[in-house]
Amino acid sequence: MSFPEDIFTEQEPDPDTLANLGPLTRLAGIWEGQGGVDINPKEEGPERRDFTERIELQPIDAQSNGPQLLYGLRYHTRILATDEEATFHDQTGYWLWEPATGLVMQTLSIPRGQVAIASGHAKPTDTELVLTAQRAAAAYGISSSDFLEYAFRTDAYRIEVVYNPDGTWSYVLDTTLVVRGRSEPFLHRDRNTLKKVAEPTPNPLMLRRKGGKS
Repeated sequence: MSFPEDIFTEQEPDPDTLANLGPLTRLAGIWEGQGGVDINPKEEGPERRDFTERIELQPIDAQSNGPQLLYGLRYHTRILATDEEATFHDQTGYWLWEPATGLVMQTLSIPRGQVAIASGHAKPTDTELVLTAQRAAAAYGISSSDFLEYAFRTDAYRIEVVYNPDGTWSYVLDTTLVVRGRSEPFLHRDRNTLKKVAEPTPNPLMLRRKGGKS
């Protein structure tokens, strides 16, 4: 991949993030899914957990890395296993789109001591996104706490998002784990289909331009 010699001059962004999300446009909003399935490792073998999910994806103001211009969504996912009241999985981060190159990125942070950044490429009209990350990669990598590295090391991350004709979207998320004491890697898989329950709020700059509150 080539980059410009001028790494300081910024582009002038469009204030309307929702109009510039490309293949991320259909993710914007608040979504709920009732039929999630998680396959995770336990001492006695793989365990299936059914879950419900609520994810909020709201537009942020455009972001610049010098000449690189990104439009994106800030997200928060909360997942509840159907057989317990406590939060099963909590995750925050950003989905980002670079119109100039077709780069799509997802950043994620999990409150068990793990962060990652995954990448892929897509065209604005694509109905499927595939992003990946690898442990120990200098770019688009996975970083974990000492304990997770010791007991449940994550070597690879892959998420596939599909926009469905009925307006829902589905994902399959695979993480390759090396579980201490096990001879073979474990494929940890989550999947769900999400239905929109509320529209997104315009990004703060657009709210100010419209005279609203940010």
